Amino acid sequence: MSLLPGTPRFVAAMVTAQVLTQIGAFTLPALLPVYIDRWSLSGTEAGWLIGIFFAAYVPAVPVLLALTDRVPARRIYLVGTGATALAHLGFGLLADDFWSGLACRALAGIGWAGAYMPGLKAIADPLTGSAQTRAVSWHAAGVGFAGALSFAMAGAIASLAGPDAAFLAGGVMAAGAFAIALVILPDTPPPPRAPGARLLDFRPVLRNRRALAWIAGYCVHTLEMAVLRAWGVAFLAASFAATAPPAWLPGPTMLFTIAGLIGIGVSLLGNEASERLGRARIVSIAMLGGAALSLVTGFSAGAPALVAVACVFAWNAAIYLDSSALTAGTVQAAEPALRGATMGVHSMAGYAGGFVGPLLTGVVLDSAGGDGALAWGLAFGQVALITLAGFAVLRWLGRRA
Repeated sequence: MSLLPGTPRFVAAMVTAQVLTQIGAFTLPALLPVYIDRWSLSGTEAGWLIGIFFAAYVPAVPVLLALTDRVPARRIYLVGTGATALAHLGFGLLADDFWSGLACRALAGIGWAGAYMPGLKAIADPLTGSAQTRAVSWHAAGVGFAGALSFAMAGAIASLAGPDAAFLAGGVMAAGAFAIALVILPDTPPPPRAPGARLLDFRPVLRNRRALAWIAGYCVHTLEMAVLRAWGVAFLAASFAATAPPAWLPGPTMLFTIAGLIGIGVSLLGNEASERLGRARIVSIAMLGGAALSLVTGFSAGAPALVAVACVFAWNAAIYLDSSALTAGTVQAAEPALRGATMGVHSMAGYAGGFVGPLLTGVVLDSAGGDGALAWGLAFGQVALITLAGFAVLRWLGRRA
């Protein structure tokens, strides 16, 4: 079967592949309390296990994305989905301590570098205008749906067959994404570049102030999302241990799935609002609201369980509000011949934040005693300072553009 790039069927098939690739990405955050006990991890070690995914992604993504300006994106995408499948299968079958788990998580980060933005580029390249931003929005929604479902799927499979089985399921689904790409992605070369252009020369991208403004915002956005996804289940578990939740309230992994599903709707709404009200206005509301809510959420650890859950849901919604808007902004601001390189810088900056956020949160949590409202308040509160600094950089670059 051959689907023409740019058609709704092609976009739907690629979004499905992205869902299958992403579905195992948050198995470890969902099961983090299990592995902290199983491998006797400190907060810093747990932060490294989460953060190494992003640390491996950062150097890989500019190279792999820049290559999509030179070779068919299909080849890069197949490498990415294949590495993702191997990483999850390896974690489930081979990992038995911190170091082996770290190696598998690093491979998963490289795999996602070859799948996430190259897949988005394959969707966005044939489109322009509002059709392009809506396709980017649906791509973000699919990835968000997979991230949300990842928590529930990991919790359900782990309760039935053990945590290793949850990773094996993620590996099998990533292999399904590989199969979809093998069938539908064309092996067509990208458009020719300007004479003398170099493969890894990112200087033209760095001169594009309009794109850099959205990239700065995406860096902070990914840091926030990585912190909440990495530590949210552990935070809710600690909150429920301090203040017993009502019997009808679902467990932390299911709550995170619900929050993620709500976030998808918020992300789609944020993109549509950006088209009508202005991208800068929506991003400003999201970043300033997220900064305030990160501080409030941390100090809600000792509050009644429903208050802690409400804070997590509100912070999660603020993070999702500008998810599509930031990426669509970068895609539209990029020069067409440099879109791969521009998206490489965009993704590299974002996932650099994704590496720093969970690790720094673990370090602050350890330094503050590891538990209690003060420790969680400081651990999540430092995110507010980073978010405000990122907002200032975005505004400064936007004015210069």
